Parts: sequence; structure tokens; C-alpha cells
Amino acid sequence: MAKYKVTIGMEVHVELGTESKMFCSCKNGMGLTKEPNQNICDVCTAQPGAIPVPNVKAIEYVMRAGLALNCKIANETKFDRKNYFYPDLPKGYQISQYDQPICGKGQLDFDYWDKDEQKQKSKIGITRIHLEEDTGKLMHTKSGTLVDFNRAGVPLMELVSEPDLTSSVEAKQFCTELRRLFRYLRISTADMEKGQMRCEANISLHKEGEDRLSGTKVELKNINSFKAIEKGIEYEIKRQTKALDDGEKLVQETRGWSDEKGKTFSQRIKENADDYRYFPEPDIMPLKFTNEEIERIKYSLPELPWERSARFVEQLGLTEQNAEILVDYKEMADYFEQICSELDDWIQNTEGEISEEQHQKLYKLAVNYLLTETQKQLFDQGSDIKDIKITPENFAELIKIIYQGEINSSIAQVVLKEMFEKGSDPSHVIDEKGLAQTNDEGELEKIAEKVIAENPDSVEDYNKGKENAIKFLMGQIMKATGGKANPQVAIEILKKKLN
Repeated sequence: MAKYKVTIGMEVHVELGTESKMFCSCKNGMGLTKEPNQNICDVCTAQPGAIPVPNVKAIEYVMRAGLALNCKIANETKFDRKNYFYPDLPKGYQISQYDQPICGKGQLDFDYWDKDEQKQKSKIGITRIHLEEDTGKLMHTKSGTLVDFNRAGVPLMELVSEPDLTSSVEAKQFCTELRRLFRYLRISTADMEKGQMRCEANISLHKEGEDRLSGTKVELKNINSFKAIEKGIEYEIKRQTKALDDGEKLVQETRGWSDEKGKTFSQRIKENADDYRYFPEPDIMPLKFTNEEIERIKYSLPELPWERSARFVEQLGLTEQNAEILVDYKEMADYFEQICSELDDWIQNTEGEISEEQHQKLYKLAVNYLLTETQKQLFDQGSDIKDIKITPENFAELIKIIYQGEINSSIAQVVLKEMFEKGSDPSHVIDEKGLAQTNDEGELEKIAEKVIAENPDSVEDYNKGKENAIKFLMGQIMKATGGKANPQVAIEILKKKLN
């Protein structure tokens, strides 16, 4: 049993994908504008007399996130001034929220696989979700440090979890689930590598039997990848464990994470709320929302990722693993659903009954080709599913052809590659290249007899009970037919001839 128990709480900052900034009409470039200081005005650079006006869409986005996470939405909220000095904070304070956030208590439920590859269920409380403005960005050069205010004033949503997380793996999955949710809600692309989502972990250790909040909290600041979340927390747990074992007194502080060195480093002693001298923002009146307005936003929510994953498993018969992979890439899941719609149309127009099991077999066949061969082609070309030339209709036709046994899996890969490169329909590719599967039993019998005659050693091995020998003989038939032999028909003929 571990000597210490781990308590982790997460703070997640997300730049919202509104058209304009939080308190002005400047374009929201999500911090990606290459030329410095292009999207700025008197409000986001804090010129004297400039008055901030809240972005209604950003407020709605935060409500959407809160409702999806079962948070209590405030009927009345306000903005506050959070006072601190930093070179990229033009006003010398940040407009944020303190004691009346837009979203109160909520919860995120998810499954994850621990380090022992055991499936675990997680219920992580959400303390609050509030809205604030982002800071500018410092650019360090040989001659000095410059400030780019393009990002200053970009709407920034901050989600604070309860200290319910107990491992680095769980914390990583928590952040992964949140990013997936934000993308489904279309409130942010939340690309960590672009700074659109930044995570901070509050980590403390306590002995078995002690209060879980009794340890000294250390904040790991601005982690910029899921891998770094896991590695940074793991390192910090080991660092704190060693310090406690050595009798050292841990200090409540903020630490950074170095990917290059693979270790955390001290940045500053941790501030508390009093240090920020919060007080209500005098230029912005409190905001009030009726229950009807909140309900309207709630009913506008799309199908959430965990709901979609459950539907893929229950209705389409996919494995949990395949459903999770699909749902994680929303565009891929959308494309898959379009393929399923085309397959449904074909089934409805098919004479005779198709059982539910056969129906689901088509879906499984489609997802297998989508997540294996198609993904491979996308990776090799360095492209994305959004750029794919194959229409859902043509992809569904290929699945139908494979399902009906008109081509085997080897030929299907050849056809799919051609479709991927040219956007052709599968029937045209098969006809043009003469790839139709050979089902003629008379022709396959002649080939099987020839293969048997030319490979007496393999025949003898098969008769001695060596099953691998028949695989070799089958391979020779496929070679002789250019891979076009129907494998089911060919193997039956081969077994009949050998017995």
C-alpha cells in the first residue's frame, strides 16, 4: 500500500471561439494572429476612458458548458476586478469573476483505464465555471522582451474542479473528456498546442487516515499537452513523496513544467484571494437571467459525446473502444454517421429481410475500414477526414460490395486506395482494373488441382495434421488468381480435394 494518498484538483482555461473579444469589438484571433498588435483597440489596451461591454455570445458559451456538465446556472452574476501587475496585462487588473460565477456546482462522469489496464469509473465534481479576459503575450528576443496584445481581451473560460482526482492518468482523462465536450459544443477548438486550452493541476499528498485536504497544495501551472499533464503530475508526486520522507516541509507554491528536463521547477509562492484585492467591476452592471432564458440554452445543446458513444454501442453494435475512438474525432464520427445513413437506405431497398445482426455487421464493417485502412491512408497523405475525396455514398457502396462477397479484403484495400486518391466510386474502380472476385467453382477447382500437384510436400504436411500447410496452399491459389479468388469458395474446394 502506498505511504501517501494523492489529492488533485484541476483548473482548466479555455479560449472561447467567439468572433470578437470579451469586452470590445476587436476580432478574436484566438491568439493565433501572426502579426503582433493587429487586433487591438482602446478597450483591450486599457486606454483612459475606454468602457468594456460584455460579449453576450461568450456568456452563452459558458452557460452551454455548464449545462452540459449539470452545473447550477446563476440567475444573477457579475464581473470583478482581479488586481495584479504583469507586463502583458495592460490595465494592471483582469476583469474576471469572484464570488458570483456564471456556473456553480456540477459533475463530469467518465470511464478510464488505469495503469494496471483496469477500467475505472470517475465522478469528478465541478466547483465553478466563470468567465474572464485573457492576457497579452510576451515575446522574448535577444534585445529585450516585447508585448503582443492581440490575445489581450480574448474571452477566457475557467473551469475549476473539486479535488476529487487521485492519479495522473485520471487527471489526464478528465482534461481529455473536457476538450472533447468543448469541441462538441462548438465553443472552442481547444487546441492545447496553440494555447487555446491550458491546464493547471493542484497536487497535495496526505497520509492514510488523514483529511484529504490536509496536505500542502502545490500548483502546476500552464501545462500545454495531455502527455505533460500526466508526466508533470507523476513527477510532482515523486518529488513531494521524497521531500516528506526526508522530513522536509513543503511550501505552497506555483511550479512550472519543463518538457526538456522532464521535471517541475519553482516559480513563485502561491497567492491567495486576498492578494488579488477583488472588488466588483464598476463599469459593468450585474447580469440577470431568467429561468426561461437558461432553459432555452439548455434545449439548444447538441448530442453530447458520451451520449453519442452510448448510442453507437447500443444501437449500432460497435465496441466501446471503437465508439470512443470515433467520438473523439467529431468529424470522423459525423462522416461515419453519413455512411450509416447510406447503408440504411440500401437496406430499406433490399428485397428480403436483413436481420438486426446483419444490419450491425454492416456498421461494424464500415467502422473497421474507416479506423484502419482509411486512417492509414489519411496518415500517409498527412491529411484530415475533412479533406477526404470519398463521398459517404461511395464508401457505403464499397462496404456493401465487401459484405456481399464481390471482392475480398485484399482487393478491398486496393480499391479503397484508388478511391482515396481519385474520389472514384468503387464499382468503376473494380470494373476498370478487373478486380472482381472469382467465384467460378469450375475455374477454382482447376487452379486448386494445379496447386496441389505442384506442392506435394505441403500436401503431405497437411495429411500429417499440420494445419499451416493449407494456408500455404491457399496462398498459392490467391497468387495464381491475382488475389481475386473468393477465399470462402477456394478453401472449401481445397479441403475437398485434399480429403
